[in-house]
Amino acid sequence: MAWEVDTTDTVQMQLLERESPLASLAEYAGEARHGEGRLVLVAGEAGVGKSTLVEHLQRDLPDARWSWGACDGLFTPRPLGPLFDLAGTLGGELLELCHTSATRHELFDAALRQVSKPGLLNVVVIEDVHWADEATVDLLRFLGRRLRNASVLLVVTYRDESLTTTDPLHVALGELARQRSTRRIWLAPLSPDAVRVLARGCGLDAGELHRLTAGNPFFVTEVVRAGLGASLGAIPPSARDAVLARVVRLSGESRTVLDVAALIGARVEMRLLESVTSCSPSVVDELMASGLLVGDGTWLRFRHEIARLAVEEAIAAHRRGPIHAEILGGMRCLACDDDARMAFHAEAAGDGEATIHHAHRAAKRAAELASHREAAAQYQRAVRFSSGREPAFVAGLYDGLADELLLLDRWQDAADATAQALALWRSAGDRLREGDTLRRLADTLYLQCRGTEVATTMEAALAILEPLGPSHELARTYGALALGRMVLGDNDAAIELARRAQAIAEPLGVSEAIIDALNTKGCVIAETGGDWFGPMRRALEIATSGGFGEHAGRTFANIYAIDCQQRRFAEGERYYVDGLAYCDEHDITTYSNWLRGDRSIALERLGRWDESLALATEILVRSGPSPPNRMASLTSRGIIGARRGDSDACDHLDEAMAVADSTDEVERIVLVRLARAEANWLAGDQDSARHEAELAAHRSSACNSWDRGAIASWLRRTGSTRSIEGGLAEPYRLQIEGDWDKAAQLWSNLGCPYEVALALLASTEEAALRRALSILAELGAPAAARIARQKMRALGLRSIHSGPRSATREHPLGLTKREHEVLDLICGGHTNAEIAARLFISTRTVDHHVSAVLAKLGAPTRTVAAAKAAQLGLVNAPET
Repeated sequence: MAWEVDTTDTVQMQLLERESPLASLAEYAGEARHGEGRLVLVAGEAGVGKSTLVEHLQRDLPDARWSWGACDGLFTPRPLGPLFDLAGTLGGELLELCHTSATRHELFDAALRQVSKPGLLNVVVIEDVHWADEATVDLLRFLGRRLRNASVLLVVTYRDESLTTTDPLHVALGELARQRSTRRIWLAPLSPDAVRVLARGCGLDAGELHRLTAGNPFFVTEVVRAGLGASLGAIPPSARDAVLARVVRLSGESRTVLDVAALIGARVEMRLLESVTSCSPSVVDELMASGLLVGDGTWLRFRHEIARLAVEEAIAAHRRGPIHAEILGGMRCLACDDDARMAFHAEAAGDGEATIHHAHRAAKRAAELASHREAAAQYQRAVRFSSGREPAFVAGLYDGLADELLLLDRWQDAADATAQALALWRSAGDRLREGDTLRRLADTLYLQCRGTEVATTMEAALAILEPLGPSHELARTYGALALGRMVLGDNDAAIELARRAQAIAEPLGVSEAIIDALNTKGCVIAETGGDWFGPMRRALEIATSGGFGEHAGRTFANIYAIDCQQRRFAEGERYYVDGLAYCDEHDITTYSNWLRGDRSIALERLGRWDESLALATEILVRSGPSPPNRMASLTSRGIIGARRGDSDACDHLDEAMAVADSTDEVERIVLVRLARAEANWLAGDQDSARHEAELAAHRSSACNSWDRGAIASWLRRTGSTRSIEGGLAEPYRLQIEGDWDKAAQLWSNLGCPYEVALALLASTEEAALRRALSILAELGAPAAARIARQKMRALGLRSIHSGPRSATREHPLGLTKREHEVLDLICGGHTNAEIAARLFISTRTVDHHVSAVLAKLGAPTRTVAAAKAAQLGLVNAPET
């Protein structure tokens, strides 16, 4: 934060240019005090003063109960590190649970209870969440959704300058920002005038100082306090040299202790520092007097991470390993139970055995707490030191790594780890584990879209496991093979394999295999039109109550997919919301991506195209999603793009088709084939459209009534003489029978406006065609609207609406005048509420406009939209 600094090195805590954010914090604290809990996201670059802002608020709220936690970027973090910090302050139930093997939900619930106690304002601060582990991010999601009716002010600080659009934290923060209880504060660097105040009396040119430091308060303060004189040539190019200029003033013993502190981390336990260095109280006093370290109860901490980094970087490389070894020894003497920290120091010390021991333990605990990124990082650390260890032990490490990577949708890395494990189990001669790893390998082959190899690999697993008799591994393999048969359309074989899996699993208590079997049964029953929800509900109950996160994620995704497939959008909404919250809070990226992909399809069918495109774009710009999890989003982008006449629509559908064909899944293939049929129909290529529809028809025998109906409607629309056997879903049946009016009404009841328009287009009545044209114009579907106009002209109808206004057609991205106004305000940094006030429209209307703008720009976030707009020269001059 900005302080006034005098030449005697005395810090006067007068904040500069922070009146507005401090007033906002005070306002949110007042709301929280009255039972309207607030989550406040405080963002800004390193050194801009986020912590100082919060500390100033603490002085203004002496009657509140304050609890602090922080994330450390020095090492792969211990899952829920900030929560353990909070437990030390809050004590009670939470502290007791932290000393046990409590589940994450037990810890989350305890934390919520203790910070929600009535009677006073509870302020909880979690700093530096840009370094947060996934479990901590999930804790923020959990609290953010539940504190709205509690007297809690949860303040979260983070650096925003390095967050990319694909960063998991960026995604999580975007979701948190949409919560009703969330508020955001962004701290800007200081102006030249503020720097002039800080530089007063130090002999430095304020303008040059602002240029060198870019107005960063920490940099400015360090340079001024370094006391380097009035010569501009003596000013270091960064605060690093300013920090080191203060370090050289320390005594030799203090400098040695400071080096150890820098390698311990941003927060340093006094007893650990004393154990490692045997430092005297006078040394600690000197370090605190220097301003580099400050006291924090029984801890010391660096005044800023930049200061710690400057000290760390100055330590000679040959000295770092021995210091880390001393730190590791000190932690052992103190019976430290933070395996994540100990694994870091062990690796830095080059102690292979200790690295494997602590990394393996840290990985297992991280997996238990559903902090899968941290678990994967610890497994990777362990295998780096595994050379020479027995094959079975190393194979187990690779198995654990592969499991974590699959949950993160890092399919290629998971495949590589599984291949390593398979070779090692074969080397160890363990047939049971070899067979089980072949099952795991099939999962990775599926995610690589190597569909023909999946069944072969599963059969190889069975050939090994069946002669060994009933086992956990055999039950899981039958369950996985049942799923494989189902997606290929072989429902009878799927049911039989699911029955075998369940028969083996139930006596052995193999819950995962039971859930798999129930999932497959439910999906098959849904395909054949039966009551599928019973098996699915039981599978979900077993998965959630037993803590089987991966299986719960899959079940949520299956229920939502079936509801959307059957156009039961209202019924599916609950499972999308609950399922997404569950997957996000448990770091199950694979199934959260699956849910979001299906959501993009559902939004397209509901006519909410801008929202569908925004969500699909968000998924596609991420580096992680496996090809199958990209397919739904590619299809949404492609079909909506075709309806709007976008030039890249076919590219998206081509990629989606390549994915669908490689998986050999009936449902995926039919979905994309029909999308390509429509795209060709809209482009006027009737022959290609008919060909795509007939290719879809080749798979119709394995389809449900909804997919059969869609195939039949496109065969008819494209002039094919081919017929479909089997029952059709009611709206499609009515269309095929020529009762377009009733079909349109049913589609309207289901909330599918585009299907309403397509049904009406089958009519020759003027009112029906005009209604179809009106719907298509409202949806923004010029390609289909053109077909409607052609039919109306052929029937001799007059006064036909000509389409979008010329201003919209002429805009390079098709933005309306209102959308361009919204884009200008987005680029100006205005919130939706501020935009609504400026334009005298509702916030809900602004939400729709913002979604439309993001979709037309192909941008996943407002920040990316602003950058693209600036690049394309679409932004008006900023207001002054």
